Amino acid sequence: MTNATGEVFDIGYQRYDGPREGRMRARKALWLNGVRTAIGLGRGWQSKVLPGLLFVAVIVPALLFSFIASTADIGDEVPSQADYFWIVNIVILLFSATTAPEMLIPDRRDRVLDLYLVRPLTTTDYVIGRWLAFFSVMLPLVYAGQVVLFIGLTLGANEPFDYLGDHWLDVPRFLLVGAAIAAFATSIPLAVSTFTIRRTYAAAIVIALFIVSLPIVSGLTFCEEHEHGRSGTVQSECEPVTGDAAKWIALLSFTEVPLHISDLVFDEDNGSDVAALVREHNVVVPIGWLLLLTIGPGFLLWWQYRRLAP
Repeated sequence: MTNATGEVFDIGYQRYDGPREGRMRARKALWLNGVRTAIGLGRGWQSKVLPGLLFVAVIVPALLFSFIASTADIGDEVPSQADYFWIVNIVILLFSATTAPEMLIPDRRDRVLDLYLVRPLTTTDYVIGRWLAFFSVMLPLVYAGQVVLFIGLTLGANEPFDYLGDHWLDVPRFLLVGAAIAAFATSIPLAVSTFTIRRTYAAAIVIALFIVSLPIVSGLTFCEEHEHGRSGTVQSECEPVTGDAAKWIALLSFTEVPLHISDLVFDEDNGSDVAALVREHNVVVPIGWLLLLTIGPGFLLWWQYRRLAP
């Protein structure tokens, strides 16, 4: 009768004797990996072109306006900090729509998520890490043009110290509004990206949501002018085609949702017909709507990953 025997070979593996940093180190690594993914580091040059072009598109108008303010006496005609959010908002939303799918979809498609979760990470850790990573990229993108514009307008003023004294409150204002825009532009694209494994589909859905909603809402809230006479005079009044419902339909222009908060914080009227309808609401309504469209998709993102987790 032959007895079973075994033999152990030393093939050179060594035990890890270094410090075991645990869950927090894994969270930091996940966040850092997310930041690198969002800006295209560690991938081909094609992955860096679009983020780079969109970042330049946010900065260039600020540089141009700063140059104009410093070389011509038209300081009052140069866009303000509040105006600049309206100018670059589309660029910011396009960046978020095209970049956010890259943060989540490859991990699910290539089943890398399963590898993350066998480490000291939970589903909640993963979702929060990816959200914070993308928010950490969106925030500098939103702030960059504002900082350049503020510095340019200050240095271009005839009396820089007087300008700084009159406009220093613009700094906390654009920091607050910028954080709101960055959070809004982070939550929705990431939430959409949980329902498909094709980055193109996710980007197309988000672009449609952000970009196409504006002309649709504008059409539904179009204002028809009617003239009527009274006491020998002709007066003109404007009534939206959807009547009293127009001010509620105006909230569905997802492109402008965070910009309504900008108007409130800076106390400015940008002249948009959709924004004029939103201003008919109590200030609680646009603020609550922004919070709902930021926190709601964030919760949906977490809930969907709880379902997908092995």
